[in-house]
Amino acid sequence: MFTEEKRQIITYGCLMDRYQLIALSGGNLTMRMPTGEVLITPSGMIYEEMQPEDVLVMDLDGNILEGTRKPSSDTEGLLYILRHMPEVNGVIHTHQPYATAVGLIEEQYFPVNLTTLGNVAGGHVPITPYSSPGSVELGMDTVRYIGASKAVILAHHGVMTVGKTLKDALYTAVYMEEAAKCYLAAKAAGVPKMMTEEQVRQSAEIFQFYGQDHEEIPRELLTRR
Repeated sequence: MFTEEKRQIITYGCLMDRYQLIALSGGNLTMRMPTGEVLITPSGMIYEEMQPEDVLVMDLDGNILEGTRKPSSDTEGLLYILRHMPEVNGVIHTHQPYATAVGLIEEQYFPVNLTTLGNVAGGHVPITPYSSPGSVELGMDTVRYIGASKAVILAHHGVMTVGKTLKDALYTAVYMEEAAKCYLAAKAAGVPKMMTEEQVRQSAEIFQFYGQDHEEIPRELLTRR
């Protein structure tokens, strides 16, 4: 089942490696199908070595419907996110170093410093308390703290991003890492400048029109704020 979608998951897993969001077999990807099934990556496998049959098909209760591999160790938490966020169809968990580093120096959230972060995250990115890898708390904290954002930083662990599609979640993870690099570089040299709430809101609104499948950006959104 879902061979093309499984190939897409593997492609996005390789892109996570390409953009240095993970190392080796770190992180995981989860995709909800329109028919309700969930595709999830196997535990401890390098994405470049995966085949479509390695990706598991599960239900929201954690029963394996197809596949012989052991599912990701974070499966319980990932399924919790999908059960409690019905608008989410794609979930990506990374160990991206720069965004994770922001969680080591900020207490509550990663403030928006670049338009690209405002584009994809929609607002400041919350930082959750520490939760053990492989625990349901990882998913519970994501749901509890994410609010209107599309991502959370998991303290001492990594990042969780969500989206209507897996592509949305990947964009958020990549642009968040870019923003974290800029933030940490600026912080090393001085006091970083942050965007205003109105600027963040504008950047999030504009991104809704990004890409070839959307209308032109309304002119009123392009005025300076």
